[in-house]
Amino acid sequence: MIYSETSLPGVYLIELQPVEDDRGHFARLFCSREMREHGLSFDVAQVNSAFNKTAGTVRGLHFQREQHAESKVVSCTGGAIFDVAVDIRPDSPTYLDWFGIELTAENRRQLYIPTGFAHGYQALTNDAKLIYLVSEFYAPGAEGGLRYDDPAIGIDWPLRVSSVSEKDRSWPLVGDS
Repeated sequence: MIYSETSLPGVYLIELQPVEDDRGHFARLFCSREMREHGLSFDVAQVNSAFNKTAGTVRGLHFQREQHAESKVVSCTGGAIFDVAVDIRPDSPTYLDWFGIELTAENRRQLYIPTGFAHGYQALTNDAKLIYLVSEFYAPGAEGGLRYDDPAIGIDWPLRVSSVSEKDRSWPLVGDS
């Protein structure tokens, strides 16, 4: 796997290195030793999947608060998504900056999102599927979020937003929290 740090320190693009032959391909999706070699501490607590029926659907921006703060490794296993990490560390020089990248079943890229970042994505195709590894168990009382359309963050979603949950529309704007 190839690890490349993005414009947000601590957020990494992970590119798989598939071995291909006439049958197809094989690729390692996760290796704790390689993560440690790149200075990333990550123990898998949960593996989650998501399915999005309609292109334009936005989920997020989600995070868990401090005692349950989580890191994620996000993969798109069907269709395509625009995956986004937002720096929510108030003392960070990149506070409220965001990084977005297209993850597809074909490009086999993954995004590593450490603690201190909110995560969200937009389905770029109908029937987009994701799998993501999470470092902490979900704790409903520690859940937090930012609005996907917060002007203080200014995410440039590639498609018109077609569907967002009531919960995700209801997160406070950064200036209101």
